[in-house]
Amino acid sequence: MKLVYICSPYAGDIEANIRFARTACLYAAEQGCAPVAVHLLYPQLLNDNIPAQRENGIQMGLRVLASCDELWICGERISHGMSCEIAEARRLGIPIRNLSTEQIHRESLMKKSCLNPKEREFMPEETPSRGMKLRL
Repeated sequence: MKLVYICSPYAGDIEANIRFARTACLYAAEQGCAPVAVHLLYPQLLNDNIPAQRENGIQMGLRVLASCDELWICGERISHGMSCEIAEARRLGIPIRNLSTEQIHRESLMKKSCLNPKEREFMPEETPSRGMKLRL
């Protein structure tokens, strides 16, 4: 089973971005992979608004990435944190796969089996604006 690093935005519309990251993880699991989405874990421990804690979270995420078989870029927007993850994956020679928002939603919704059927209920998601920037 491949261990895949889910690379998707967190900041901005955090609620929508969390829903999308969860959907991307479900999609990866449905593909027979073990997904890792550090941006679903570390914000529960660290404050993204404190630069030192944000940098710590990025560094911890890059360490996790080094153990993964692939990095999956999920969606069309690349945030600052994502660009750090993509650069590190390239440096380490970790294969990178690009998945559109549409592909993740369409293919994930097509599957009917799930441990928790309520996880299949999705709220419409606004597309994050391209001008949005993350700051350290």
